[in-house]
Amino acid sequence: MESINQHTLPNGIRVVHRQVTHTTISHIGIMLDMGSRDEKPHQQGLAHFWEHMAFKGTQKRSSLQIINRLEIVGGELNAYTTKEKICFHASVLTPHYERALELLSDITFRSIFPEKQVERERGVILEEMAMYYDSPEDAIQDDFDEILFANHQLGKNTLGNQESVSNFSRQDLFDFISENLDTERVIFSSIGNIPFKKVVQFAEKFFKDIPNKKSNLIRVAPAGYVPQHQTVNRGISQAHVTLGRPSYCLSDSRRLPFFMLINLLGGFGMNSRLNLAVRERNGLVYSIDAGYTPFIDTGYWSVSYAAETKRVKKVNSLILNELKKLREVQLTKTQLQNTKAQLMGQMAMSEEGNMSFMLMMAKSLLDIDRIDSLEDLFAQIKVVTAIQLQDLANEMFREEDLSSLTFLPE
Repeated sequence: MESINQHTLPNGIRVVHRQVTHTTISHIGIMLDMGSRDEKPHQQGLAHFWEHMAFKGTQKRSSLQIINRLEIVGGELNAYTTKEKICFHASVLTPHYERALELLSDITFRSIFPEKQVERERGVILEEMAMYYDSPEDAIQDDFDEILFANHQLGKNTLGNQESVSNFSRQDLFDFISENLDTERVIFSSIGNIPFKKVVQFAEKFFKDIPNKKSNLIRVAPAGYVPQHQTVNRGISQAHVTLGRPSYCLSDSRRLPFFMLINLLGGFGMNSRLNLAVRERNGLVYSIDAGYTPFIDTGYWSVSYAAETKRVKKVNSLILNELKKLREVQLTKTQLQNTKAQLMGQMAMSEEGNMSFMLMMAKSLLDIDRIDSLEDLFAQIKVVTAIQLQDLANEMFREEDLSSLTFLPE
């Protein structure tokens, strides 16, 4: 793997870059350690609103100029908001690297949020919320978050709600940024065939005028989880079901072994326990997946699927049976070796995607202040034992600790 280089600017913004000599495309991003969980109750959805509004005008560009700046050279400009992060990123042919970085720095730090655009984008986001509601596979996960993290911002929809979005003002955007922006919690991440020295020069050029900024942001971990089981009638054609519970945070030493266990249970492979039991042997669903999402101070795991209403009881029974087997039956030596080999192969292939690796570098630095190499991760995977995985299953897969949410057709 090409070496990863880091540099810290005087204002605290960190630069991380990996030079890849065999590509003509550069991927760059600015990631900020702030997200929807950092909103106050009246600000729900404001982080996502900022992500949209950053493209609507800066001190020197109109929204049309922002849109055209990279597209006229075949590049892409995008952004996303999560519970804990906001990221603006771009992909371009390497000769246009400087153009892309200048634009990213402009929309991230110099947006002016024109009043007319605020009103216009408010309607766009309300439409996005309506579309999201019409997509049960997405909506059920957000509603499930609210069950797992009741009365906590981690349980709130990143998009916000109709009341909050309808009342946002231009000043609210400036206030949210002022309250949460910390330049020492900002990462400029980069991958491309460009020397690190040149990357640092560009970063100094476009970030030098950003003043050092500290925030008083304090994140409080959710507490008081109580298992719940809810059923909601929706205008859908299939039943959608999600079940799971809170789990380990990003800094927990059990995170990687638990990720391995979840991958075995219902990861990307067609040979996952759930896919074999529910789809291949019984033909009850088109797809069934298990996932694990860690946050800075908590996390959760879940299983999700869609099926005919009459099949839900049977699918749930099969899921609980697979969880029980992982609790009661220790993996054989061969099963353990295969589980490790599969996860290592998946990780190696995912690293080949330069775009996702660029984003991973930024997130890793913000979350755990390091970037683990594949060799480091492989070494951690190789020492995981069957007893460890069984212990994790007994801690996380107890039926009485699970919550569930079911959307049923009206």
